[in-house]
Amino acid sequence: MTNLQGAVVLVVGATGGLGSRIADQLESNGAIVARASKSAGHDLRAPSVIREVLDATNAQYGRLDGLVVASGVVAFGAASELEPATVNELFAVNTTSAIQLITQSQAYLAASAHDGREPFVVTLSGVVAEAPVAGLAAYSASKAGLAAFVVAAAREYRRAGIRILDARPGHTGTELSEHPIAGSAPRFGAGLDPDRVAARIITAILDGEKDLPSTAF
Repeated sequence: MTNLQGAVVLVVGATGGLGSRIADQLESNGAIVARASKSAGHDLRAPSVIREVLDATNAQYGRLDGLVVASGVVAFGAASELEPATVNELFAVNTTSAIQLITQSQAYLAASAHDGREPFVVTLSGVVAEAPVAGLAAYSASKAGLAAFVVAAAREYRRAGIRILDARPGHTGTELSEHPIAGSAPRFGAGLDPDRVAARIITAILDGEKDLPSTAF
């Protein structure tokens, strides 16, 4: 069991449909939540900004016990019609910045483990990391890249007492698909309830789970 009471957790993408709900539910479970997002002026594609956000969180609260990477962008359209800038943006936000957040937070989280806490990282690669979707080829690839990194990094971070948990829910009823960086969303079926998805992720944090495949939602 992981005790969230008083835990300092940085939520990146905290104004998004899932990020905001996860942040709120963390606070409901007693966590102290630091929120970072593009809308708050944090361009987390830049490693220097990532370092500033991590340093500022540590300076304000004295430690970092958890990191939730809930930021992301989506693009729709045929693979043959993808613009290079679209592909670059998908990977910069969904893959590279997420990896940088995880790697740059390691020292802070390791210090938390050394102090007897149970630090964790949560990523949201989504079901497309398991089953890539036509019309979402580059988006699927960017999320699959993150998921592959997490599988390997989790084994290394475990030695330092840090748990990395990847969540892969199916299509969820947030507004992400309504604001793509390219293309138009197809007609999706009913999405998962984002409040229930967020609650499932919180349960996984509390219960010490190490993976949340699509079948868990």
